[in-house]
Amino acid sequence: MHPLLPSLAAAGLYAGATLYQGLRFGRRQAPDKRLLGLLGALALLAHAFSLHFQLLPGSGLSLDFFNAASLIASAVIALTLLSLTRLPAENLLLLLFPLGALTVLLAQFVPAGTSTPIVEQPGILAHILLSILAYGLLTIAMFQALLLSLQDHQLKHKHPSGLIRNFPPLQTMESLLFGFLWGGWLLLSLSLLSGWLFVEDLLAQHLAHKTLLSCLAWLVFAVLLWGRHQLGWRGHKAIRWTLAGFCLLMLAYFGSKLVREFILHI
Repeated sequence: MHPLLPSLAAAGLYAGATLYQGLRFGRRQAPDKRLLGLLGALALLAHAFSLHFQLLPGSGLSLDFFNAASLIASAVIALTLLSLTRLPAENLLLLLFPLGALTVLLAQFVPAGTSTPIVEQPGILAHILLSILAYGLLTIAMFQALLLSLQDHQLKHKHPSGLIRNFPPLQTMESLLFGFLWGGWLLLSLSLLSGWLFVEDLLAQHLAHKTLLSCLAWLVFAVLLWGRHQLGWRGHKAIRWTLAGFCLLMLAYFGSKLVREFILHI
């Protein structure tokens, strides 16, 4: 199979699912959850084939900037599709499907940076996997926080759009947000712990900023979860803390990776 085909198929299926969901919301109708899940699963399958060609071109794991973004986007979409079996999280897909289409195309068409293929022991690979899953869940939490902010704003101004009318109640949206935050924070904790156990020098030259920013993000999310449990934090305060923690986490991973691969070329 030519590596271009699954990338184009994934992008096309993501775009089709987004169009279907957008049209249903425009008519103030809830999308068919099974059809949406089927389109998402097919797009994710094509995305997985695309990642196979991009991540494993030869010896080692090619995890450059755009490949990493595509991998994390696929993990985010997979986690959201799995959550649909128990949670009303389909509104998130209206944001996540376009993200999947964008990242799979960028990974296919944008030249890779100077990243060296990763050939490591199982402990390091487990650390990488935990990191990706943590980023995935916390990315879902970030999108959930944005949707919650939009819903809260429109309800307060009494101008709910067709999109907002199909959202679950505000309390359910907040519960979803903190469920994703708890899962992401626990995975981030395991990621940092595995890094401490398996990475030989966690504060090496190219890891110092990433480690520091990841620890700060972990602390921000920990304070938010404590504030929710002890002080009942919710609404705008919870949204602001979520976005602050996410920004730190994205700077930790993508910021350092962007600088190393495309600016410093190391």
